[in-house]
Amino acid sequence: MESELALNEKIVSALPAPKTGNRLHYFSGAKLQGKVAPSGFAVRVTAAGAKSFVWFHRVNGKPYLETLGRWDEQGGDLSVREAIIAAQQRAKAVRDGLGDPRPERTRRIEQGNRPAGETVDDMLDQFIERYAKKEAKLRSADAIENAFDRLVKPSIGKIGVYELRRRHVVDMLDKIADENGPVMADRVLAFIRKAFNWRSARDEEFNSPISKGMARTKAKDRARTRTLTDDELRTVWKAGEGTFAALVKFLLLTAARRSEAAGMTWDEIKGGDWTLPASRNKTKLDLVRPLSKTALAALPARTKGCPYVFNTDGESPISGFSKFKRNFDKAAGIKGWSLHDLRRTARSLMSRGGVNSDHAERCLGHVIAGVRGTYDRHEYHAEKKAAYEALATQINAILEVEAGHE
Repeated sequence: MESELALNEKIVSALPAPKTGNRLHYFSGAKLQGKVAPSGFAVRVTAAGAKSFVWFHRVNGKPYLETLGRWDEQGGDLSVREAIIAAQQRAKAVRDGLGDPRPERTRRIEQGNRPAGETVDDMLDQFIERYAKKEAKLRSADAIENAFDRLVKPSIGKIGVYELRRRHVVDMLDKIADENGPVMADRVLAFIRKAFNWRSARDEEFNSPISKGMARTKAKDRARTRTLTDDELRTVWKAGEGTFAALVKFLLLTAARRSEAAGMTWDEIKGGDWTLPASRNKTKLDLVRPLSKTALAALPARTKGCPYVFNTDGESPISGFSKFKRNFDKAAGIKGWSLHDLRRTARSLMSRGGVNSDHAERCLGHVIAGVRGTYDRHEYHAEKKAAYEALATQINAILEVEAGHE
């Protein structure tokens, strides 16, 4: 336990935030303007930097950590002096046996007297609407909301925000891992961690139940190295017709991400160049891809009145990839590959075609690291065009060879 002879606003302001979780900075016996903090008086700091005053005490051997109020430089619930006074009053009341010694939050939990509308469902809805869609404007907001609706709310949605415990989260993740795989469980874990941290930064009474060791896989183990063999590429290329089949070919010919191509509009294609706007690019920069003749030929016919290149309803961009992929796999007779593997396959084919590594990376939209990436502002349009033509040449050469007779 830490001890300080003095305590003031400046000292509280300077308290560092932990990398994860919460940290208690104890100031038992600290003095401020004639007021002395009782034993167990502390400042709690969350990983998000939120600070609040708490008082730790025991009654009949049972420990209680009571939140006194939030502290903020812009004006929280209590100043440092007011928090010390509040802690003194609570310590005296508990010592004299006056009232319920349990903190208000603990009392509400144990008595089942939670305020209405304080469920995990409500918290997740607030996170999506206020943070994911409005404040941060996350591109993954819809995917996160879908995961909450399908996998999180049915398991823990009706539990009160302050009754949520680690075991609830662990049981939910176990179920997701059993039914949807460990990678999906980890994806949901990342989503709810973000939501719980957001709530913790806004509510000193809420403690996130997420802890280390909940992940089911390691990032290193999840990294895929799968590429399509030449035989598989030929099979996939000839496997089907329609919008999804056209998207598969386009991904192979451009090494684009699925979301980039799926949301592509006809207005983004001019003079043979496809410009992915910064608003849809992971790097937040415009990315110009000079399309090869083969890539342009692979585009589906334009749907009148629809701005999206790849659409199935004449109004919106293609979606429902899982269903399309299952049907496509049945037609192709190939399993164990993903649409993102096409991006890796295309990059490998560029290397096979002798494309300069830097030029290939720029085609993928990767940012060149270091000083070169900072100072070299050349657009490399001609080089990227040559790279895409080399990729198309490799694909066409593979297609011209009969399977099993290379």
